[in-house]
Order: sequence, then C-alpha cells, then structure tokens
Amino acid sequence: MKKTGMFILGVAICMVVAILSIILERVIPGELLGSSIIALFMGTIINSFFHPNWIKPALKFTSKRILKAAIVLLGASLSIGTIMTVGKMTFFVMIFTFAMCFGGGFFVRKLFGLNWKLSNLISAGTGICGGSAVAAIAPVIDADDKDIAFALSSTFLFDMVMVALYPIMGKFLGMTDIAYGIWAGTSVNDTASVVASGYAFSEAAGDFATMVKLTRTIAIIPTVLVFAYIGTRIKQKELQTVGEGKKVSIMKIIPWFIGGFLLLAIANSVGLIPLGVSNIMKTLSKFLMVSALAAIGLGTSLADFKKAGLSPMFYGITIDTLVTLTALIVIWCMGLM
Repeated sequence: MKKTGMFILGVAICMVVAILSIILERVIPGELLGSSIIALFMGTIINSFFHPNWIKPALKFTSKRILKAAIVLLGASLSIGTIMTVGKMTFFVMIFTFAMCFGGGFFVRKLFGLNWKLSNLISAGTGICGGSAVAAIAPVIDADDKDIAFALSSTFLFDMVMVALYPIMGKFLGMTDIAYGIWAGTSVNDTASVVASGYAFSEAAGDFATMVKLTRTIAIIPTVLVFAYIGTRIKQKELQTVGEGKKVSIMKIIPWFIGGFLLLAIANSVGLIPLGVSNIMKTLSKFLMVSALAAIGLGTSLADFKKAGLSPMFYGITIDTLVTLTALIVIWCMGLM
C-alpha cells in the first residue's frame, strides 16, 4: 500500500512540474520558451537537489506509458487535409529540408560520434516539429531518456537564437511575406518559435509560417512509421530472432500507440471528431506530453549533460544551419525571393 502511494506521489510530482511549466510558458514574454523545454530543465534542476530511489518507478511510468498515451491523443489534433492548403511550393521545400535532416545527418553524426538514436531524434526535432517529433519517435526506437533530453536541449538552443535572428535576416535579404513564411515555417523547430519569429516579421508572414508549420507536423505520421520499421529490424537483428525467409510482423512494426495515433488522425481528417472534442484531446495530449518530459528531466542530472559533452549540441547546430541554408536556397531557386 505504501509503495502504491509513493508511486502515485511520484506521478503527481511530474504533473505538478508540468502545470508550473505550462503557467510559465504563458507568463514568459513573447512565448520564447515552450512548456516542454521548461519542464525538462525544471526537472533537471530539481534532480540536482531531489532524486530519491522511490520516485524512479513513477518516472519510468510517466516517461514511457503516459508519453505513449499523449502520442495517441495527439492524432486527434492533426488533419491530413491540411497539406492541401499550403501548395506545392511548400511541399518541395520540405522535401529538401527533410532530406538534409536525415540524409545529411547520417554523415554528420559520424563526424561527432553520436549514436543513431540520438542523431535521428535531433534530426526529427529539427525537420518536423521540435519536442513533439522527438517525443513521438523516441518510444518506437526505444531511445534512452537521456538521449531524449539531449535532443530537446539541442533543438531548443537553435530556436532561441533563430527567433531573434530570423526576422533580421529576412528583412536584410528583402524577403516577401510568403517567402519568409515558408522559410521560417520549414526551418525553425518548435511551434512557439515559428509563431514568434513569423509574426516578428509581419502578420501575413506569421499566418503563413504557422500554416506551413502545421503541415510539417503531418510528417510525424510517415516518419514514425519508418522509424518503427527500422527500430524493429535493428532490434530483431541484435537479438538474432529473424530466421531465413522470416518476415517482420506488421503488428510489431506498428506499436499499439502509433496505431491509435493513426486512427485518431484519420478520424479527425474525415470530420468524425468534433472541433470541441479535438481541442480538448489536444490540450490533454500537451499536458501529458509535458508531464512525460518533466519525468525525463527529473531522471536526468546536470552531470549527465556534462558527460555527454558538446557533441549533441554541435550536431544540432550543424544540422539546423544546413536546413536553414537548404530552405533558403530552394526558395531562391523557385523564384520566390
């Protein structure tokens, strides 16, 4: 009975940190800090002073099980039809930036000596939608909590710099509202940062950047499926469980929570989920996801960041810079500047 009470208390602590993080997100001017990053850093700081053994089972449950529940609910806020609203020009820019994130990342990670899970988490955060992409992909490749923390930190660092620099660079280059909106929407990571950098340029640029960002979010669906397949094949290869001629089961490639995520995304796309219900599920998804990231922070110490060194940060900055330049070049080649 005492063990159950301590477990519930541990989960409650994660949720309290999440609530405080969401409040701070609204209080901080300009929405420069997302609640996920705040929760991660707040948890890490708390870990420096408070890290009893009894809380570990609750942290594991929250960072794994609750995170998966958050991913399922996230599907209710996605509409596959959104892709049609941004036009072919945005699609081509995103194709090139995704290729740079994952294709270029394959070679860059070797330069910095990162494992494939950490490097692809950073690439996903850079190419798709920051913390949400990292959180969605992490369970299907069985990523370590510390790798999740490092990936979030590296994408956050770039966003903080780019929120200030993007509007200045856009005006210096004489970009139109549409060109700037595509640029910011396809190369800035987190949604809050896209909104901040977009509207700092102009209202029209902010509107378009936000729409482009929502389209990028749809890429979570195929990306998660691809990494679920890769993760399954690598795991089976390591365990040597795949015999000659044996096929990989589709049920193992698509975990239950990704199946739920896809079903809700399809249901929302065809209008089966009322707008009010979709908004409630989106809010609940965000809260559970922030709680999971708080748990990851509470299980990660500052010493872990020090041990990881600067390689994840340098990898993230390199990939982000390459994506920024790639998006800019493609937009220029398309005659939008």
